[in-house]
Amino acid sequence: MSIPVPHSDVAESLRVLGNALAGAEFPLPTPQAEIAQDTCADITNQLNDYVLPRYASLDAPLLAVVGGSTGSGKSTLVNSLVREEVTVSSAIRPTTRRPVLVHRPGNEAAFASDRILPTLARVRFDSLASEEDAAGPASLELQLVSHAGVPEGLAVLDSPDIDSVVESNRRLAAQLLSAADLWVFVTTAARYADAIPWALLDQAAARNIVVAIVLNRVPQGVGSEIRPDLVRRLEERGLGAAPLFVIGEKLDADGLIPEGDVAPLRGWLTGLAHDATARASVARQTLGGAVDSIVAKRAVVVSAVQEQHEAVAHLAIDIDRSVADATTAVLSSLEDGSVLKGEVLARWQEVVGTGEWMRKLESGVSSVRDRIAGWFRGTTPDSSVIKMEHAVADSLQELFVSSLDEAIATIEAAWEVRPGGRNLLAAVQIEGLSSRESRSSSAAEAVREWQRNLLNLVNSEGKNKRSTARLLSVGVNAVGAALMIVIFASTSGLTGGEVAVAGGTAILAQRVLEAVFGDDAVRRMAASARTDLELRARAFMEKQLDPFRAVVIGLGVPDELAESLDRDFQAVASERAKENNR
Repeated sequence: MSIPVPHSDVAESLRVLGNALAGAEFPLPTPQAEIAQDTCADITNQLNDYVLPRYASLDAPLLAVVGGSTGSGKSTLVNSLVREEVTVSSAIRPTTRRPVLVHRPGNEAAFASDRILPTLARVRFDSLASEEDAAGPASLELQLVSHAGVPEGLAVLDSPDIDSVVESNRRLAAQLLSAADLWVFVTTAARYADAIPWALLDQAAARNIVVAIVLNRVPQGVGSEIRPDLVRRLEERGLGAAPLFVIGEKLDADGLIPEGDVAPLRGWLTGLAHDATARASVARQTLGGAVDSIVAKRAVVVSAVQEQHEAVAHLAIDIDRSVADATTAVLSSLEDGSVLKGEVLARWQEVVGTGEWMRKLESGVSSVRDRIAGWFRGTTPDSSVIKMEHAVADSLQELFVSSLDEAIATIEAAWEVRPGGRNLLAAVQIEGLSSRESRSSSAAEAVREWQRNLLNLVNSEGKNKRSTARLLSVGVNAVGAALMIVIFASTSGLTGGEVAVAGGTAILAQRVLEAVFGDDAVRRMAASARTDLELRARAFMEKQLDPFRAVVIGLGVPDELAESLDRDFQAVASERAKENNR
């Protein structure tokens, strides 16, 4: 008898969510990152191991996972159910290293493929593994055993200890329990109150999974004392309806639990799996609970992804702010007159003379135009203008580099206290943060490009008939030098005699330019050259800080991931609600 598959929209929405979660990364050690990473892995495993395969085949044999604490007798219980030793039972801990799935002959196809638990390779053995082979870390293999003692429509899986001292065993046990249609939870009179088993039983209650409790290895006369307390604990956790099977500590001559003690559990399992309708009922209950538990994890995942996004945004903001501050520092140095100090001011004085130019300017604007050409042609060698350009280039180059150094230091200080920042700073070094020599070379090239563009601007402005002759009479480079002085000449940062010299220098440079181009053109060229310098400074900072940007981008946290995941979770919840209303 084939049972119709539930409405496919639920499974499809789960597939979309699973794909999104598989790609979710939590590269930064934010407060919620670790639990969210584990949650995403748990959801992905459960979808692949159980939920999606079960949606595709509700009438497949049920998988009963036998789980419990160390030494609770899980393997002995499985052997006793089929009345033959099919899984290793030993006093050595941990015993069950390779999980053993025992199925009924004829049901091989349901478990031999990767329909469920696709990450575990399937193996078969003619005889049991030795105790030495079985002990140790969990194997990524699932041993399949065919046995007629398994009830029809059912498979029984012996899993590693949930509280194993080996971490990989604990992880595998949790994965197997998440892939179960029903749990057979085994504890003992001595261990039934332990915290770890009850934490897993709380999960079972939250998932609404079909579960049976086996109180195993109970000394004679002790069961009546323990049972009431155990029942109370189950009721407090919403598991009051779970059947409870009490089994004594005696074994028969074959090392198995006596048939009379294990028969009630086998009968309960047989009743659940005896026909397709019964199996589908169990599967639907567990399946629905699994989906609901996935939806319930929405807040944990979405909040953690948002936290990652915000952390990445802060890292990027640190870079953006440092670029802006470094660019502002360059412009501020222009405005406070710093560029005109020292060598630049001295070289400009060589271009225009040391005193005669002020007297000539005072004779009146009308005569300036006639006198300018004489100064530059007659008294100023070309080498003075070139030295002036070099002095400007050196000053700007050092300004670029020092502002960049401050930007790098600012980012490093900020990232030291960001989540994962120290690792990112190490990655920046690997990415290839340039040396100071390389930064100086790049800064020099940026400044030379700016100077070339400024001269092109002067040439372009001087192409009309009115300006051509005057420009040629003064010289393009000299006019360009005058334009640089106009851009740099603010006296707020100068002191003493520098104020008078720079002030007079600015006036002369302004007069030179006005004589050649006129007032409006001078203002336009100065504004254009200043904007070009700002853009080149910003581009230089951005390029040099690219290694910081690269490691942030390399974290791989998409901007819209939190919103996208939230929509995917909501879609599952919506389809699940529709399924419940059918």
